[in-house]
Amino acid sequence: MTSIKVPPLGESIVEATVSRWLKNEGDPVAPGDTLVELETDKITVEVPSITGGVLTKRLVKEGDVVKLDQLLAEIDEKAAPARAGASKAAASPAAQPSAAPAAQPAAGPAARAAAAPQSAPAAAPREGGGDGQRLSPAAQRTAAERGTDVAAVRGTGRGGVISKADVLEAPAGTPARQSLAPTPAPAPRPAATGERETREKMTTRRKRIAENLLQSHVSTARLTTFNEIDMTSVESVRARVKEKIEKEHGVRLSFMPFFVKATCMALRQYPVVNAQVDGDSIVYHHYVNMGIAVASDAGLVVPTIKDADRKGMLDVARDIADVARRGRDGKLTMDDLTGGTFTITNGGVFGSLVSTPILNYPQVGILGLHKIQERPVAVNGKVEIRPMMYVALSYDHRIIDGQQAVLFLVRIKELMEDPALLAID
Repeated sequence: MTSIKVPPLGESIVEATVSRWLKNEGDPVAPGDTLVELETDKITVEVPSITGGVLTKRLVKEGDVVKLDQLLAEIDEKAAPARAGASKAAASPAAQPSAAPAAQPAAGPAARAAAAPQSAPAAAPREGGGDGQRLSPAAQRTAAERGTDVAAVRGTGRGGVISKADVLEAPAGTPARQSLAPTPAPAPRPAATGERETREKMTTRRKRIAENLLQSHVSTARLTTFNEIDMTSVESVRARVKEKIEKEHGVRLSFMPFFVKATCMALRQYPVVNAQVDGDSIVYHHYVNMGIAVASDAGLVVPTIKDADRKGMLDVARDIADVARRGRDGKLTMDDLTGGTFTITNGGVFGSLVSTPILNYPQVGILGLHKIQERPVAVNGKVEIRPMMYVALSYDHRIIDGQQAVLFLVRIKELMEDPALLAID
């Protein structure tokens, strides 16, 4: 009998929520098959089987909070797969969430045949992608959603199993194999007569985000200062070089690398904005691990660009594109999400004109970028239409005085309005 336990979840993470079981009691499993998905406040962890056999017992339920090294399941390497009708109650529809009927593995061929007259045609076996391929349930679901032909996907999991990450790396939009026909999306549940509200339990990640934001609000003396930047010059520079850079270096140059570079230079001049409070001490960081806020379906994540102050703008652009892509695909590692010293968040990509960002505790400063909007401004005594952006600096007033905060933001404004200064470092 092999015990399956909660694996290491990452730095400082000691618990997770059982998000979804992919195998029922009595199901056969192969080495590398995903048994269950665990959700932490930062990432989703797929727990694979470390041996072949039959899943004889599930020791926790979906929604349970589990600790590191806690028992999740037991696998009998010598047991034969359960026959139709002999599987336990866990294989019944009531044991699975109604919102994801296609994720229920059948107990066996006979069970699938018996159920056929009463339901839609059963999906292909989870372990099979055709031609001897094996893929995890999460990979199968993702392939169906993206229309990815798994015949062209190389499995990097244990024993060559195709994982969700492998499917996400493959091009989307190719005709899906017949055995991986997309699972019909569940029809919207009609509201009951008179029903005016519904209740949904927070995910572990959403609860942790809420806790962290509340801790930031309670533990810091937050204040925000604002300024506006004339983006004319930096827009001109970017327009001149972006096609050449993309052609020669394969990097799409956005405005974010300019802001990262300007912020690093301003932090060098005002190091307290890059510091941290530790009890009655101030810890000054002589490096900049720049956090870049990334929106994903699972919630906001803030991966960090390590040693951003020691990198050129093209390297920063590559790193930003990489962490943003992996953040949206749910493939960030714990190292990506820890160690930040300062954060930049860009609400402008969603149309935000102005906002007051919340500190990413225990950091003491966060820069908020916003929508670039043409506005009439006074230039040398004349009214001109210029592309303007409001910027906001939220800071911890416990260690950063108003003067330092204002001058820090003014320095970023100066650097962005005269991009040639970014080269003088």
